[in-house]
Amino acid sequence: MIAFIKGIVASYTSDSVIVDHNGMGWEIAYPHTDALSLNAEVVIYTYLHIFEGGMNLYGFSSQQEKDLFLRLISVKGLGPKTAMNMLAKAGYEAIIQSIASGDVASLKKMPGIGAKSASQIVLDLQGKLVPAETTSSKQSLSKYPKEILDAVEGLKNLGYKQSELSNCIHYMAENPGLSVEQYMSMGLRFMAKAK
Repeated sequence: MIAFIKGIVASYTSDSVIVDHNGMGWEIAYPHTDALSLNAEVVIYTYLHIFEGGMNLYGFSSQQEKDLFLRLISVKGLGPKTAMNMLAKAGYEAIIQSIASGDVASLKKMPGIGAKSASQIVLDLQGKLVPAETTSSKQSLSKYPKEILDAVEGLKNLGYKQSELSNCIHYMAENPGLSVEQYMSMGLRFMAKAK
């Protein structure tokens, strides 16, 4: 199984990216292409979905996001494309919070999710998901460069919560070597899109 792919962004569309890894182009369905930059190095966690008539490679910004995707597609009647659309439109934190609180109404607003699917998601997954940011969050943040950590603090000062910024931090890390101001701009664009 392909756990992740590290390479250079060769091109991307609204819902997929081609990553050049040692001269081989991997086409990956990806929910956050708005956070990508051409020729930037990325690490994308992957899931290979094999079905009658073909296969698709799905990509995620973090292992936690991939784990949530796998949980979602374990729900009866919920396929990979619907799960990807949920991650693209709603985001990791919103989905986790909706499931944890049993908020069927919020789930029904997500693309491709009707009343029956929303109820089934809550029934199957409520109580089984853990938010990405736990008591070890400070330890996990220590691996990021000072510029990213300063940008995250700046976003917190603007009113964003640590839990809301978890995916955003991964996107910043995919673009190494930027200034605090550039990371702040990237974070603001991402958070605006995630709302």
